[in-house]
Amino acid sequence: MLDLLPDLFDTYPEQIQLLSLPLTQYGGKHVFWGEVVTVYCFEDNSMVKQLLARPGQGRVLVVDGGGSLDKALMGDLIGQSAADNGWAGVVINGAIRDAGALSTMPIGIKALGTNPIKTERKGLGDVNCPLVFGKQTVAPGMFIYADDNGLAVSNTALDLSLLG
Repeated sequence: MLDLLPDLFDTYPEQIQLLSLPLTQYGGKHVFWGEVVTVYCFEDNSMVKQLLARPGQGRVLVVDGGGSLDKALMGDLIGQSAADNGWAGVVINGAIRDAGALSTMPIGIKALGTNPIKTERKGLGDVNCPLVFGKQTVAPGMFIYADDNGLAVSNTALDLSLLG
């Protein structure tokens, strides 16, 4: 499956909302979805590293880095940890680094951009809090769907077997 979102919007127009963020695809998986886990952190990836080191069980970590491109919230080591621990993807309103290495990993990764500078780890960040991107709220327990067409969220899991 190369395109998921067009079929989802055709099949579930009332249950799905577009998440309008100008994100770029960096992971090796271009189509991914899963239950949302959230974290808010600004230029400190402590919580991102901790969460992605735990079993992901096919979930997607949605990170609000405040849109900062000054420090990378994820690089190759954390990306490999996420892939190894069964996360379906990571969505970052902020920067990543090691873009070349991340592109080879079997995980979906979308971010605003890149920056080679790592963050300082001060243990700061809020986990499992609602995040607001434009007019859309993303909360823990929602479901996110991603492909090269963008991102969408729903309050419940959608039956993908109904897609043509």
